[in-house]
Amino acid sequence: MIKPSKILAFDVFGTIVDWHGSIVAEVERLGLAVDPIEFASAWRSGYKPAMAKVRSGKLGWTKIDDLHRSILDDLLKSFDINSLSESQIHDLNQIWHRLNPWPDTVEGLGRLKRQSMIVTLSNGNLGLLADMAKNAALPWDLILSAEVFRHYKPDPETYLGVADIFDVSPEEVMLVAAHKDDLLAAKACGLKTAFIERPLEFGPKVIRDDLHRESFTDYHAKDLNDLATQLGC
Repeated sequence: MIKPSKILAFDVFGTIVDWHGSIVAEVERLGLAVDPIEFASAWRSGYKPAMAKVRSGKLGWTKIDDLHRSILDDLLKSFDINSLSESQIHDLNQIWHRLNPWPDTVEGLGRLKRQSMIVTLSNGNLGLLADMAKNAALPWDLILSAEVFRHYKPDPETYLGVADIFDVSPEEVMLVAAHKDDLLAAKACGLKTAFIERPLEFGPKVIRDDLHRESFTDYHAKDLNDLATQLGC
């Protein structure tokens, strides 16, 4: 049995909240004349390229809210959507602050919180994560963001920054995520790792083929309640 980690650091988009389903519902609510699934997927697909510009130095530090807005502006043009006012576009961009949690999220986090400190380690900015926590009743002990470290994951400064903030060694921190590239980067920095299966992260039409167990993960769980059970919470 692996010794329980003092700090559990959670990826958020996809691991804790259902970004795809939430955006699809918002596009449908607005009655936009687009395929909501295609729109949601296209918005998210711009995420890593936008962050790459910041990580490479081509773009100065830019918070995720502003990157999301830049991607959205391009999407509205490519999807030929010109019926929204500036306030409506701003509110649509704020959907990332209002993403719905997965059904197991709140209960699972509550169980894990009994044994360890639970914190976010997200590329989302602080205001976004605070709004999301309030909206979805997420019981974080601390909200940490790439904004704190001025580095986006998978830069080592993000993972090692969590250990530094709590004055613990990297192996006393465990990253919990639904994305294996995130976990690989954390493992390379000495963190423990837990993979959470999220088969519907990219919507019901996308079948994920990466849900199998890997040698670089210390834990592999169906959801947060499963992880809590494995950790004895």
